Amino acid sequence: MKIGKIDTNKQVFIIAELSANHSGNLQIAKDTIYAAKEAGADAIKLQTYTPDWMTIDCKKDDFIIKGGTLWDGENYYELYKWAMTPLEWHKELFEYARSLEMEVFSSPFSKEAVDFLEVFNPSAYKIASFEITDYELVDYAASKGKPIIISTGIATIQDIQDVVEICKKRNVDIALLKCTSAYPAPIDEINLKTIPNLKETFGVEVGFSDHTLGITAPIAAVTLGARIVEKHFILDNSLDSPDKEFSLTPKEFKEMVKTIRDTEKMLGEVNYKPKKGRQFSRSLYVVKDIKKGEKFTRENVRSIRPGYGLHPKYLPEILGKKACYDLERGTALKWEHIS
Repeated sequence: MKIGKIDTNKQVFIIAELSANHSGNLQIAKDTIYAAKEAGADAIKLQTYTPDWMTIDCKKDDFIIKGGTLWDGENYYELYKWAMTPLEWHKELFEYARSLEMEVFSSPFSKEAVDFLEVFNPSAYKIASFEITDYELVDYAASKGKPIIISTGIATIQDIQDVVEICKKRNVDIALLKCTSAYPAPIDEINLKTIPNLKETFGVEVGFSDHTLGITAPIAAVTLGARIVEKHFILDNSLDSPDKEFSLTPKEFKEMVKTIRDTEKMLGEVNYKPKKGRQFSRSLYVVKDIKKGEKFTRENVRSIRPGYGLHPKYLPEILGKKACYDLERGTALKWEHIS
């Protein structure tokens, strides 16, 4: 899958999620993008919405967050007003990220957001977990012809099947991200074995959108085939942000990137051919001087180190045959020595 200049077949695509971690300050947002670049992120991802694109300004009980989240008791509208990235910042943030040679795109939360983002020609569109059931939004984003990255946090398998079909009809590249929509997410609810199953079941690129604490989960996800990793990124944990509890600092993110890159190298490819060390194995050597015409016996030939002679498996075949030449003790036995 190609996202901007990044080919996920060649490297894991690492996304730093800005979300609300700008703390309402444009300069902090830009500093965060710069820090993400320095930490090794391939891309910065924004969230594009206004409170009115997300919900309505209503104080009824339905519009008060519940369910054991970090935001329980908050009003939806007021939370989104606090957390939003102002629309008027987008042009400057897109331009700044591109000046750093980073990919930059966003999660649109409405058709209006898609139209707004199209002006900036984003590298992709990201459908957030809670928006996966908004099939009209998914279809509208896919209609723009850019790669679609979809988090599956609250989705049923039917939901996933539906949105994959929607995107396939639009003939766009699709990536499904395993995601657990808890903030922070408990490690016993992550179920990373789903990642290869997503790949097998839907035949699309797969990745991991992480809300756990620390960097263990994304590393494990890469070993299971994740080719995209998304993690919330914050400049400083002291910032006033609703997402800071499950975001990585620059130092933590840099360590995650390094470990992912090291993991990629270690995964390598399926290869049963040893590259090094074969010379330290056992092989057949002459261990007692042998005259031409003399028979090979267990007394004059043995399996010893190093590994420059014939494979030890040939010893039974060689025993009783005769030497073609005089062979000194310490000679690596070769087929040309044997008549």
